[in-house]
Amino acid sequence: MKLFINSSTRSASRTRELAEAYIAAHPGDWKTLSLRELNLQPLNEERLAKRMELLAKNQLDDPLFDLAREFASAEEILIAAPHYDLSFPSLLKLYIENIYIIGIVSLYSEDGRPQGLCKAKQLTYVATSGGPFEKKFGYEYIEELCKTAFNIQNCRLIYAENLDIEGYDAEEILAKAKESL
Repeated sequence: MKLFINSSTRSASRTRELAEAYIAAHPGDWKTLSLRELNLQPLNEERLAKRMELLAKNQLDDPLFDLAREFASAEEILIAAPHYDLSFPSLLKLYIENIYIIGIVSLYSEDGRPQGLCKAKQLTYVATSGGPFEKKFGYEYIEELCKTAFNIQNCRLIYAENLDIEGYDAEEILAKAKESL
């Protein structure tokens, strides 16, 4: 199974459009997760305590960890993340917070370093931006997580920038980004 994680908050999203072009260029058994349709909750004291209790009992099959198991078992991962205010949508951070489960996506070695357990050989991060795209404020964070904590060594960035700048042709910019797929 290939996993498409859509963190776009709008239904008419240029980022989602670019990601769907990627899926068309890379057919397979894609499962789509629309983060805006999930009831993702941030960790609070109660949720963290429940998570720690389940982990202490090694109950990794609990439904609370369904998203983590799905992420860890995916063969390929595609993330659609619009570039809002120099970062990705907060829904993506909430998703990461909910899937980062020790024993499912990662373990810690004896010296405290994360060792990834994910099966994916590749993660592709697709983004669009109304202005200039700054990969250090979004993509590089995801790339570092993949390489150091998830064991996904092959990360790829595809983006289209300056889509809302007067004088730029947004359709042409998107078309060129689709050509790179």
